Formats: sequence, C-alpha cells, structure tokens
Amino acid sequence: MKDLLVLYEHPEWQKPLFEALTRRDVSFDALDLKSAAFDASAGAHAHVVFNQASPSAYVRGNRRAVPLALAYLRMLEVRGSAVVNGARAFALELSKTAQCSLIGGLGLRTPRSIAFNDVDALAARVAEGHGVGWPALIKPEQGGSGARIHKVSSIDEVREVIAREPTIWEPDGLLLLQEYIEHDVDKGIVRMEILGGELLYAMRVLSHGRFNLCPSEVCNPVDPTDAESACEVPAEAEAPPVEFYPFDEVPDAAVEGGRRILAAAGIDVGGVEYVTSSVTGEPVFYDVNANSNLRPAIAKLRGFDPFDRVVDYLAARVAAAKGA
Repeated sequence: MKDLLVLYEHPEWQKPLFEALTRRDVSFDALDLKSAAFDASAGAHAHVVFNQASPSAYVRGNRRAVPLALAYLRMLEVRGSAVVNGARAFALELSKTAQCSLIGGLGLRTPRSIAFNDVDALAARVAEGHGVGWPALIKPEQGGSGARIHKVSSIDEVREVIAREPTIWEPDGLLLLQEYIEHDVDKGIVRMEILGGELLYAMRVLSHGRFNLCPSEVCNPVDPTDAESACEVPAEAEAPPVEFYPFDEVPDAAVEGGRRILAAAGIDVGGVEYVTSSVTGEPVFYDVNANSNLRPAIAKLRGFDPFDRVVDYLAARVAAAKGA
C-alpha cells in the first residue's frame, strides 16, 4: 500500500510535485484521469489521496476526466478514506455560482453574477433592471484557466460573442454574466496560495487584458522567449505576457478572507484570487482554485520551494492516516 495517490489530468503541471515526492522518498502512485477505471466497491490503495484534477480538462479534450474524478472522490469519502481536496472542494471549484454563494455567505465581497442557459432569458432579466452593470464578463460556469471569458458592454455583445463562438457553452451549457470590478490595472490582481490554512505566499499578477492567469510555469513561462507554453488555452492576440511578482503586503483582511473561503470550501491546498475595488478599496474575491499550480520562481525569491512545503503537508497527512 502506497503512502499517497495523486489524481491528475495535466502531466506537465504535476512534474514539480512528482519530482518533490521522489526527492523526499514518499511512496506514491499517480492516477491519470484522462483514461482510468476504478472499482466502486473498493477503497484507495494508498493511505492518502491528493486530488489535482482540473476544471479546465475539457479545453484539452479531456471532458470525461472531471466526472470520473468527482465519482471517485465521492466513493472514497463514503468509505472514509483520507482525501486532500476532496469531492466537496472539487465540486466548489467546478461551480462559479457556488463560489459566489459561498463567498457572499461569509460576508465577503464578490462580483454580482447571473447564471443563464438562454440569452433571451438573460436579456429579459437585464431589461427588468436585475443586471450587473456594464461592462461585464461572460464566463463558463465550470471555468478553468481563463477559458472562454469575454468582456462585453451590452446584451447585443453577449449575443455576438455566443454567435461567433458557440463552443462557449461547453462543457455544461451554463454561463455567467458577471460584474466587472473596476480596479487599478497597473496593480493587477492578487493570488494567494494557502496551504493547510496558512498563507504560503502571494503574488501580484498583471494580466494585460489576458484571462488565462495560470501560475504554472509551463503555461506562463518565466521567460516567454525561452520556453514554449504548454497551455491549451489560446493566448489573447497581441497581448503582452502575463507578469507575476511577489507581494508581501497583502492586507490582513484579505488573508483572513482567503483562509475563511478555503476552510469553508474544504480546500486544503489551493489559491484564492481577488482584486481591490477602485471604488471602495475593499478586496473583491472572484476565483477559488483547488488545483494549486504553484509558481516556484516566486517562492524561490522567498527562499523556499513551494512543492517541498506541499510535500511536508502531505507527509503529515500520511502520518496521521497511518496512526489513525
């Protein structure tokens, strides 16, 4: 019986984790969710299961990875297996509406959002005065890697985007019209990485109009001229590369908000993103990530390898599971 089983779909994202586990002599197996099968009457053949499935699997042609991961996690939890980032955490990551509801329910600011599966129904709601204001964003309910997000200024633009890009309805036929939060684009957004309830590090991310802000260095290389991106999400035309910078001055209120969000979501290892409103100056939390693509170049500036810290956490969970 192995100490750890890692569920994954994107092999490039997992290489740093696998290397850290090997370096630390942690016995582990990896289950590739792209092509997998499991016995519904049996538990895991590992003391701890670490879920690293991604909602964006469908943009890489791996749509069936997500339902298999969710079914497997639910089965494990029913059987009482020790799971890191389990079914509840993953289900929340798959649903932008659930994220909005959870964040708002904690008394934290999050963008107003309208879920819709029909543009005429959305138009009627907006006409009745129940919109989110313009400009706004349209994005898939399941989301992932910034795929299929568009900034729009009217219902007519919503119709144009959907007519031009009908695949925007993938993978589940549900979209969101979401409030666009005015913020200082020169300061960008902030992504906090939280491990076991504690802030690991935070980054300022300058998007330059892009929506794919994946921190993995295989998707957004440290030096874009030296490496070819392994990301399947098309880059926005002519936009400069996304920039990542260490950010140590995260307000205590934002850190505490991020910690509360992940705790309520049951996410043990993950990231929370927010922007600072230009109007109120408050943090507005808009994205929750259970698949934590860490950025070693940022952590290295603080003197540590983030994947070593994750292995520390996982090793402690394994020890606890063995002693239970």
